[in-house]
Amino acid sequence: MKNKLFLIGVFIFALVLSGCNFEKKEIYNIATATTGGTYYPIGVGMGQLWTEHYREQNIKFNGQASAGSVENIDLMKNNEADFAILQGLISTQAAEGSGIYEGEQFEELRSVGMIWPNVEHFVLMEDLVQTGNISDIAEQSFSVGPQASGTEQSTVTMMEGIGLGTNDIRTEYLGYDDTISAMRDGRLDGGSLPAGVPVSAITDMYASGLNADILEVTDEQMGDINDIVNTWYRYTIEAGSYPRQEEDIDTIAQPNILVTTSDMDEEMIYNLTKILFENREYMINTHNSAREMQVETALEGLNTPLHAGAYRYFEEQGIEIEEHLIPEEVREEEN
Repeated sequence: MKNKLFLIGVFIFALVLSGCNFEKKEIYNIATATTGGTYYPIGVGMGQLWTEHYREQNIKFNGQASAGSVENIDLMKNNEADFAILQGLISTQAAEGSGIYEGEQFEELRSVGMIWPNVEHFVLMEDLVQTGNISDIAEQSFSVGPQASGTEQSTVTMMEGIGLGTNDIRTEYLGYDDTISAMRDGRLDGGSLPAGVPVSAITDMYASGLNADILEVTDEQMGDINDIVNTWYRYTIEAGSYPRQEEDIDTIAQPNILVTTSDMDEEMIYNLTKILFENREYMINTHNSAREMQVETALEGLNTPLHAGAYRYFEEQGIEIEEHLIPEEVREEEN
């Protein structure tokens, strides 16, 4: 009898619940990278900013840890992420179906804008520096970054641009802190550490008195590198950015890009783009790299077509939009 009453009670409770009008919360995921890097705190902060503005609509945006740019493409293709932060090189190759994505073009990939530049830091022990530019890494023991990482992909591409392959160096695959540690121990001559300025590992390199330098990139080298994948632009690491750095360093950078897909609603992406770029101080408080997030430079180095919503926002701001960034959806409407 008790069991029967219990079942009747459960049935009545279920009927009551079915009659309630529960509002479903929409959740959008932002794929970033590992929790120890820059992508993750930026993505989490972005999600919190957007969630605050969409709270009344019961919409939430979550920063999601990942292995980085390459995995982020897979997460988006598998509908496990709605947004992602990507290295410019990986975004370009995925959108074009080139490089590591040869024959696997991600046609729906759309950019929202550059958030901050990924500045190239090729470091080398001082006694091995000859010309002062990145060609000096030839024949040295040099870390190109962890295997299957965005750092490895960008470093190898830059090397290809200046006529070097991994056979032309004694290749190592180390993370940033491990690279500087190995150089300090005399086990490594140099390495590639692309990131927003200042890079903590390089700050440590200078502060600890390690006799190593950041190599420059010449205009000719930048042109040759961009002939491989056109995503880099001139960047100057200003004197004083690092301890004991007394002169400007001329290097190059590629954009760290916020992306989504063409399936996302135009009005929502317009609003999210507006919220992001008009709350710069909030993002700087999230991570100092966001200090370079500006409407005026938001399209620098981009090759991935803009989302229609982002396109509308930047057009309203009077930003010149190059032909290759106009999304197919906008072209169709104009014709």
